[in-house]
Amino acid sequence: MRKLNVAALLAGASFVVVGCSDSDNFDIRQQIGPDPVLPAPSQSLLPDLKVAEVVGWQEGQTPTVPEGLVIAPYATDLANPRTVHTLPNGDVLVVQSKAPPGKPLNRPKDVVRDWIMAMAAGDGGNEKETNLVTLLRDTDRNGVVDERVDLLTGLTSPFGIAWHDGTLYVAAADAILSYPYELGATEITAEPTILAPLPGGPINHHWTKDLALSPDGRFLYASVGSNSNAGERGLEAEKGRAAIWQVDRETGAAKVFASGLRNPNGLNIHPETGELWTVVNERDELGPNLVPDYLTSVQENGFYGWPWSYFGQHVDERVYPPRPDLVETAIAPDYALSSHVAALGLAFTNDSAMPEEFAQGAFVGNRGSWNRNTFNGYKVLYIPFVDGKPAGEAQDVVTGFLESDEARGRPVGLAMDGTGALLIADDAGNTVWRVAAADGTVTPEPFSTDRVVQDTVGQGQVTQPAGPAADGVSPVEPPQTDIAPAISPEDGAAPPQEAE
Repeated sequence: MRKLNVAALLAGASFVVVGCSDSDNFDIRQQIGPDPVLPAPSQSLLPDLKVAEVVGWQEGQTPTVPEGLVIAPYATDLANPRTVHTLPNGDVLVVQSKAPPGKPLNRPKDVVRDWIMAMAAGDGGNEKETNLVTLLRDTDRNGVVDERVDLLTGLTSPFGIAWHDGTLYVAAADAILSYPYELGATEITAEPTILAPLPGGPINHHWTKDLALSPDGRFLYASVGSNSNAGERGLEAEKGRAAIWQVDRETGAAKVFASGLRNPNGLNIHPETGELWTVVNERDELGPNLVPDYLTSVQENGFYGWPWSYFGQHVDERVYPPRPDLVETAIAPDYALSSHVAALGLAFTNDSAMPEEFAQGAFVGNRGSWNRNTFNGYKVLYIPFVDGKPAGEAQDVVTGFLESDEARGRPVGLAMDGTGALLIADDAGNTVWRVAAADGTVTPEPFSTDRVVQDTVGQGQVTQPAGPAADGVSPVEPPQTDIAPAISPEDGAAPPQEAE
């Protein structure tokens, strides 16, 4: 029944695809790199649709990797694994989750879009329990999990995770939660404390909230996606959203760190420069080859265009009222990934056990398109870096998630495991994959996702940040700002009306 319904829907939408004939010959390689080709926008009654139905992995099937690498399942029988995170002792945490229910649908085509996206996501492990955090332990560092236990269950659509100084932080759909947790423990019995609420329901269109820890351990960075595609629900629905928040780990005081980022995920600190980086899913419904998703460093108080412009100062004429003053300040991202690849995962390889050709750059997980007339994404890329910046062509590294019009899996979150190998959370294949050097090289010591350099304020005592304290921001409730005040903190910010 599922295939029949998809075929019927695609047949009904085929006239839309035919109207975009130029896109059939568009070379997506023109949109990978720092200066992408951006064709003229096009709009239609329904977005372009080409859906890969999830069929899963058969026994013995794996994704494909190039010579010099090997791939094997690290954990199977999961339920929508979204993110992977390696603790300082080498233990790996896998966050499994589904979207929170109850999002209102404002337009008839929202019904079609959400139904298609649900089809493309798979069945979540045959209705296995999800919304939990699972610990995977490789005791002898041979790339095989020896112990597996669920640390946390019954969460509200968790996604991001971080650990520091005896505390585990989990970003749920509506708040950052903190739990006392010592490395090596196999259970958490304490009730959580809300470190900071995050913008969430009742709409919560982009519900995934990612986390990263600052190099000195003082702050958490939390990503909050927009509540719409391009502002069509009104700017009131976007307060505090399409942004990355900075949260004081000790007090919970929070501020918008950067804004105009439609749906940022894969938050990560570059190990050489200490800069925050993210991958961002850009807007839809401007045609199959607009707008490129991207990888970028994130500047404090930087504005990246959404919803008024894309890839710098290219104006989105659909957004009203226009804001040329903001467009003028929009920062162009560092590196385009091409359109609608749904980039969600990011992992830097510095000091890992990857072979030399993958030793100084970033892996990016592209979950894959549904809103193009030809597929895009469904793979993990490698982008070389020089002096802390992308430098060179992206290379396909982990492929085989897509076979003809069927998806065996869809890569989402990435991390290097405790041995320095790459882990891939495959949320549709319900598997975590491990990609390692074929010669068996491992790091001499456990390799952690959050690489804390030093505690610059000494002995773990984090002081109140000057900005939020001076602005009178409550340490319990982060400011809920409109998009413009988020860009211009001097305009002030009101406390949130709802804690999601």
